[in-house]
Amino acid sequence: MAMEWDAATYDRIADPQERWGLVVLDRLALRGDERVLDAGCGTGRVTAHLVRRLPRGRVVALDGSAAMLEHARLRLGDRVEYLHADLAVPLPIDPPVDAVFSTATFHWLADHDSLFAHLAAIVRPGGALVAQCGGEGNVAGPLAAAEALGVTSDLARNFATPADTGRRLAAAGFGDIWTWLQPESATFATREDLEAFLLTVVLRYHVEGMADDQRLQFARAVADRLPGGAIDYVRLNILARRR
Repeated sequence: MAMEWDAATYDRIADPQERWGLVVLDRLALRGDERVLDAGCGTGRVTAHLVRRLPRGRVVALDGSAAMLEHARLRLGDRVEYLHADLAVPLPIDPPVDAVFSTATFHWLADHDSLFAHLAAIVRPGGALVAQCGGEGNVAGPLAAAEALGVTSDLARNFATPADTGRRLAAAGFGDIWTWLQPESATFATREDLEAFLLTVVLRYHVEGMADDQRLQFARAVADRLPGGAIDYVRLNILARRR
């Protein structure tokens, strides 16, 4: 990831990610004794639910953000293994894990061919990959509003299509592949939470380098352009098994 996260704010406003993550977690069949990689654990809100489903197993909580990982450590304690690592490069995980779980992470990586190859290298044959990330059309409304206000970012996210993702997974060594898009709408209890979410997550690259007052004015202007104050998320769902 190109910049650090405001982990405390993210943890406070990440209700949508936790809600979606729990649905994805239900797709991961577990006996309870496996070793599972949470690839992009963030502050550990969803990881905590994964830990409870592995009473005799172990979670490897990986994140590229030191701030996110420290927040997860405070939440989860010594119940998990922690790994500060970049999914864009080969992963220092040995022995292989029994499954890989991930939510709200893969779209931050530009090269999905390398991503899936790195994951295939650390999951045992027959092990599952169960994931969800931003897909084609994700957060189109806020991005269009930002562009209309004259603010763009060279640090693009990778909102892939199901077809392209399926081909990349197969090339990396996965089979039994299912990929599909799922439109979601994220709403917030207060206007303040919406603006914080825009600044911390959706438009975090756009506001890099802005002064605090500029950031707030920008978030308010983008929020004004969102119908009903909703963010038009599109989730890319991934189910696959290592061949």
